Amino acid sequence: MPEIWLSYGATEVVLDIKAENLERQIGSEGKNLSDPEIASKLESIDLTKPTEIVILESTKAVQKTILSLFEICTKKSIPKPRILVDKSNLHLAKNMFSDPSITISEFDNSQLTNANLMFVGEMGFDGLFGYDTVATKLLRRFGKDQMLEAYEKRNGNIPHPGEDIASIEIAKKFTDGFDISALEIVANSSGIVDVSAGHPSSTITLSKSMSSMTINEIGKHRILFISTGKETSNETLNKSLSSLWNCANVVKEEGLAILLAECKNGLGSESLLQYAEGRMSLDRLKSPAKYIDGMENLLFLTEIQKQFKIGLVSILPQYYVKDKLSLIAFEGTKESMEYVLKTYGERQKAVIVSDGSRVLLR
Repeated sequence: MPEIWLSYGATEVVLDIKAENLERQIGSEGKNLSDPEIASKLESIDLTKPTEIVILESTKAVQKTILSLFEICTKKSIPKPRILVDKSNLHLAKNMFSDPSITISEFDNSQLTNANLMFVGEMGFDGLFGYDTVATKLLRRFGKDQMLEAYEKRNGNIPHPGEDIASIEIAKKFTDGFDISALEIVANSSGIVDVSAGHPSSTITLSKSMSSMTINEIGKHRILFISTGKETSNETLNKSLSSLWNCANVVKEEGLAILLAECKNGLGSESLLQYAEGRMSLDRLKSPAKYIDGMENLLFLTEIQKQFKIGLVSILPQYYVKDKLSLIAFEGTKESMEYVLKTYGERQKAVIVSDGSRVLLR
């Protein structure tokens, strides 16, 4: 019996599956850059100018990229830029950067007009925009009024990750109004694949590099186990759903996709919370008068559930998972595997996706 370890929060959990039940295991791909290659891509950044680094996502790839920048500063005898991070993530940043010469401070939302800011994020996929970039992250955070326009430009009522969607033009236009810079990173589970520095509206072009290494054409399958592959992608249900959208195209009608997402910080969006508490109707999602955080994921979830079943291994209360969101709630991987064999037969084969946030299945 093979042991397959899958990311679940800050740890990994084992999925015990018999060899005869394992169809295949899929992880992220791409050729990793060496340390000198990463440094070479960062050399174009003028660090002699006042710079403050804003961390948008605390991943290993983000950490490695910033440390590479600091090594360049040391070699050139340039002061290291100050790191800015949300108050809730200050402790994570201090663990990531223990060097006492590095200054870490709380990021103030009112600072967006500061031309010294360099926003650093790891690129991913997004059901609404096609790609999750520095520009889309900034739009979601600072452009609440423009988010309704982006939502209205969505491509139907199901997610379209990895596609060119008109919604992303709203993000480009929004960030064009700010004199800021970005560091966009493409990574896999073992390292950094590509890095681009520049204005957030231009670093979006790195999405082409990401698409080329992430698409897997595997046909349709009845059972999928999906791990997001990184801790920041399964902190909340709202974030983890992107990994489900990345794999939705290959789940057969009436099949089952089981998402492994710890969700230690809960549902993660106002829309999911309002719906769970009976304060939002599904009819309101099609043509809302106002955009509410996470609205697209709730819409996508209700539409995708018409095609196949969705299971969730998490620490969320069954009240939310089963009773309100109509998902199949599992307390662990053992229970989920037992459910598959009991429901679909002892010989049922499953596809295991170990890095769902960084793959695109077709």
